[in-house]
Amino acid sequence: MFPKKELAQLVVSVCNQFNIDTVVISPGSRNAPLTVGFSNHPEIKTLSVVDERCAAFFAMGIAQQKQQPVAIVCSSGSALLNYYPAIAEAFYSNIPLVVISADRPKHLIDIGDGQTIRQENVFENHILFSANLIEEESQLKNNISLLIEALQTSITQKGPVHINVPFDEPLYETVEKLKPFDFSSVIASKAKKPINLDELIPVWNSSIKKMILVGSHFPDTELQKILNVYSEDTSVLVLTETTSNIYHPKFINSIDKLISKLTEEEYKELQPEVLITLGGMVISKRIKQFLRKLQPKHHWHVDELKAMDTYHCLSEFLQINPIPFLTSLSKEKKNVESNYQQAWLQEKEERAVKHEEYLKSCEYSDLKSFEVILESIPDNSQVQISNSSIIRYSQLFDVNPTLKVFCNRGTSGIDGSTSTAVGAAYASENQTIFITGDLSFFYDSNALWNTNIPKNFRIIILNNAGGGIFRYIPGPLTTNATEYFETPHGLTAEHLSKMYGFEYVQTKDLKSLQNSLISFYEESNQPKIMEVFTPKEINDVVLKNYFKNL
Repeated sequence: MFPKKELAQLVVSVCNQFNIDTVVISPGSRNAPLTVGFSNHPEIKTLSVVDERCAAFFAMGIAQQKQQPVAIVCSSGSALLNYYPAIAEAFYSNIPLVVISADRPKHLIDIGDGQTIRQENVFENHILFSANLIEEESQLKNNISLLIEALQTSITQKGPVHINVPFDEPLYETVEKLKPFDFSSVIASKAKKPINLDELIPVWNSSIKKMILVGSHFPDTELQKILNVYSEDTSVLVLTETTSNIYHPKFINSIDKLISKLTEEEYKELQPEVLITLGGMVISKRIKQFLRKLQPKHHWHVDELKAMDTYHCLSEFLQINPIPFLTSLSKEKKNVESNYQQAWLQEKEERAVKHEEYLKSCEYSDLKSFEVILESIPDNSQVQISNSSIIRYSQLFDVNPTLKVFCNRGTSGIDGSTSTAVGAAYASENQTIFITGDLSFFYDSNALWNTNIPKNFRIIILNNAGGGIFRYIPGPLTTNATEYFETPHGLTAEHLSKMYGFEYVQTKDLKSLQNSLISFYEESNQPKIMEVFTPKEINDVVLKNYFKNL
């Protein structure tokens, strides 16, 4: 059974041609031809998620793990607009997401017809390509060209594209076979600027302070190997983050722990002559402020897709995969006499000792809870972390190198963290643990309204009764409107857990947290939620004292 409408058949066929094997559908009527076509195709797996915002983030989580496009399909009208937060995240996180929206024909737009808005180019500021199809037989060749360009763009440029598909009624007529289409035309990819290492090598070899900063990055053993080579160069300091998924004893993996409370003279000693950046968004606000104030003489950003001038001093955009670039550079580099790496590795060790001393004696709080939780996570797990204070806490700890860590840092919003984690859990062979704050969890609670959640999925909620990060940021406390920043509440996840079929446990002190974690990751017939209640009144004090202690 397939849709009778040729345009729906065309969209389904081109998605199959480009090996899109997973489609997340939100129920509706106008998208019925697409729903019938995708759900009956033998080579395409279809999943149903009612809430469009959750559906888009869920699909993005799948695409994040599979590293290939996933399609989402919705009805016409405001349903489409609910995709926007996930589209923006995919745009800035380089995640291929194929957005397919059903629409009314043009003669029904702006005449008072129901469930109708202006859908063409609605995402133009955060989309790589918009294909506005036309339901006319004479437009077949043009529709094919638009579809091919859209899907090739999503694959090669790693980001979201929008395919808008208008359907006139009737919508539910079916046929037994799909019509064959010719997809032989190919859109040529744009040529990339050649990399001239000859100009860069003298600069690299003459510098005694070189920094490599790795932002968010999908786990990559080849990148790990080549960066390991640079650990042997005493003039090179490699800085990573929790979401970099890069580990080495000679790398600085907790940037904020290292660079907080430095003197002006120490900051100048840390200032690199050459800065190489790679990967996606950087979480640490301190490193951004530092490099913007004390800029390197040379900043080279290495990326296949985008030139990011994060530190306002970009001198070279090297549009190439970082692995061949770093490999070529390593073959030409010369060791220079420098104590740059050693000095800051020594500082790292001193900070680590103070970190351990403080954690041993600090009060039960968000910080102490996070330490216990992070240490409890089983080897080889996938860890999804929500935004705001939770991802920042993760930056202060040494993460188990067997873990794979992800966070929606493209737009850094709290709106779809749970849905993304559910999608990633669905697509991953390893157990997924999602660590989140209370506001992020409740904001995206519809993420649990999903029949595709694996039984081994685990959610840990740090519940500090609302927006604890705003107690740490100095500005909000100086106002008389703190309730609008912190969003205080008395909510718990207990009843949500019961409604959606999750096992539930709550803890309110260190001992109960430690005891509950012992069995939390074990096999079960249901996914599980652990809600960790922490003292709102002292969380910010504990964290401020932590940095003072460093």
